[in-house]
Amino acid sequence: MATPVDPLELFKNFGSCSTSGPASCHNTTAVNTCCTEYPGGLLLQTQFWDTDVAGSPDDSWTIHGLWPDNCDGTYKSSCDPSRSYKDIASLLTAQNAGSTLEYMKKYWLNNAGSSEELWEHEWSKHGTCYSTLETSCLPKNSPKGAEAVAFFETVVKLFKTLPTYTWLANAGITPSSSKTYTLSELTAALKKGSGGYTPALGCQSGNLNSISWYYNLKGSLINGEFVPINSPQSSSCPSSGIKYPPRQSSSKSY
Repeated sequence: MATPVDPLELFKNFGSCSTSGPASCHNTTAVNTCCTEYPGGLLLQTQFWDTDVAGSPDDSWTIHGLWPDNCDGTYKSSCDPSRSYKDIASLLTAQNAGSTLEYMKKYWLNNAGSSEELWEHEWSKHGTCYSTLETSCLPKNSPKGAEAVAFFETVVKLFKTLPTYTWLANAGITPSSSKTYTLSELTAALKKGSGGYTPALGCQSGNLNSISWYYNLKGSLINGEFVPINSPQSSSCPSSGIKYPPRQSSSKSY
């Protein structure tokens, strides 16, 4: 039996998609949608701060997903039900992406069900809407589901470049059962850590619980270049009194 090939390696030298041209959302002429995300060229890497999900790491946020919004803030969803793959774990394992799966088991957790259900949901709702992941864009004889495996590997790779917890901690902002923070403090810390980019923060009942980092993309999602941008959306958190609660598994109070 042939050894499975990592989809990111399989696609590394595939095609002639250039990363030197305009990024998604900045093209002014017709595009090859296998090489330019269209119309969903505004990408959000979203993260959770889970306080009550078993197994959540104490020193990291967790992955929510990578969403292709249209350049005007609208978005499509569940674009191809025929590719709503089930058993993502087995799909990753079968295509030599076991290390990605192990990472997902720690950092891509569901706060309302099994992690497998979240992975299936994120692929079905958002992953199937990437134009550069259409099966017609893949190398000939690609295994079934190769584009989904590439999606999960890309999301994990991008997430590893966005250590939200560390960037906040470097500014003295850590989970606490007593302290509160201002929105300007949080955004300043994240802007400094990311090299000058402002994300959108989400709060629920005054508790910090989500973040979205925004990008445009040059080339394909599989092997293109992510171009960070400032969030075009305002944060939903109040200007002050923001709580950053510790994990319930941690009894340490700051």
